[in-house]
Amino acid sequence: MSKESRRRQRAAQAGTQPTAATGTSAAATSAGVSAPKHSTSPTGTARAGRRERSRTYSQPSFLERYRNVLVLLAAIAVIVVAGAAIFASSSQPAYACSNIWTPDATASPLADASPQPGYPQPDMGQGHVANGTKITYTYCPPASGKHFNGTQTGPISSRVYGPSDVVIPQGWIHNLEHGALVLLYRGDSDGATPAGQAALHAFFDSYPPSPVCGFKAGTNIGPVFARFDDMDTPFAALVWGRVLPLQTLDTEAILQFDQVFGERTNPESFCSPAPSANPSDGASAAPSAS
Repeated sequence: MSKESRRRQRAAQAGTQPTAATGTSAAATSAGVSAPKHSTSPTGTARAGRRERSRTYSQPSFLERYRNVLVLLAAIAVIVVAGAAIFASSSQPAYACSNIWTPDATASPLADASPQPGYPQPDMGQGHVANGTKITYTYCPPASGKHFNGTQTGPISSRVYGPSDVVIPQGWIHNLEHGALVLLYRGDSDGATPAGQAALHAFFDSYPPSPVCGFKAGTNIGPVFARFDDMDTPFAALVWGRVLPLQTLDTEAILQFDQVFGERTNPESFCSPAPSANPSDGASAAPSAS
């Protein structure tokens, strides 16, 4: 075979066999078709094809989806609960009564005995408590007991308080402790009517000086006229430790009661002569029915 024949044979063989470098045929290369590229390792060897990773998506939890809404609802709930607690506290009465007091029957006084109007009430103490403290009194209306001690909280001003004025025992019990007379009327009594209020003002304006110290009405701590609903009779006059129940505004009985016991039974004296011994253990007259 001539050299030319061998050259042609070699050329033909080269066009049909894959090349060592690319693994593709020379025919495909000459036809302009690009051979697929394969990644190689750092050593130059071909890498195996990468697998496509499957991606998974987790659903957010209920708390994650509604976190902002839940936070808002929790804040609203806190505000509502706090508001309800404040309202409940403010709407609670400032005092409570275990019993509506009614006097025990007493023997009639002897013919020559000094008058003992009203009835003694069991002592409930005289301690001071912080302003705003709720107190439960064993008996109402209370003629003794714990009370406030502060400007305009106890003792309270000597005057006539109307049916809508907020007046509580913690204030006027301190007036009793200092020797004042306190006249109470129920909200459903004649004392709460316009005519009854006019009568109370007229009585206050004509009230004589206190029986021992001589204080004029309205200049010190007595008398005090105020509404109080937790009692058995429409009216009641009180000095420390003693109660005069009344069915009507009996001004004569009230003045007699004050003259006998006013500024004499109280534990704190503010003038001379000193109050006499507590006469509340003596015989009592029957409650006024007038």
